Amino acid sequence: MSTVVQFKRRQPKQTTRGRSFPKLVAIAMVVSFGVGVSAARFISDDAGVANTSTPSSHIIAFFGGRQQAAQQVYVRAATPGVTYKHCIGTVRVHCIVDGDTLWSNGVKIRVADIDTPEVNEPRCAAEKALGDRATVRLMELVNAGPFQMQAWPGRDEDKYGRKLRVLVRDGRSLGDILVSEGLARTWKGRRQPWC
Repeated sequence: MSTVVQFKRRQPKQTTRGRSFPKLVAIAMVVSFGVGVSAARFISDDAGVANTSTPSSHIIAFFGGRQQAAQQVYVRAATPGVTYKHCIGTVRVHCIVDGDTLWSNGVKIRVADIDTPEVNEPRCAAEKALGDRATVRLMELVNAGPFQMQAWPGRDEDKYGRKLRVLVRDGRSLGDILVSEGLARTWKGRRQPWC
């Protein structure tokens, strides 16, 4: 025996989708504004980054053993609690990528006066080992006290969008220290093989 069942049409559900979308947009805007304000306070002059009042013509630094006048971009003061660590994850504020790249106040910086071995895509084990040593040493140097970041003469960014800066403490390039310790080479305008 078969049973006859009467077909009932489904009634369309009342969705709240159309009504809640403007609320979601408003919430997203408020959260974005709050994050922006927090980030601005974190990166502001109160967080240890200050514009220098020293005229750029009076700033002298040693690059590759030569004394040159350099334009000073900003100074990172020794701020209690700010320590550079190895970069992990996607949020990068104060961290070291490798021996010649770091993030400072959320800005990616390429140490312009040196070239260090690659750690992410090394061509041999010796390059990886030396690159790891250069990374650790750069971390030690930037955490040793206040340093200045000076613009690279003639160019502000590299082709990857990193700010080109020379890190200087007490008139000496931190890059030159890495070179003198055998962990880096003076930048000659292009990369040279390490293997």
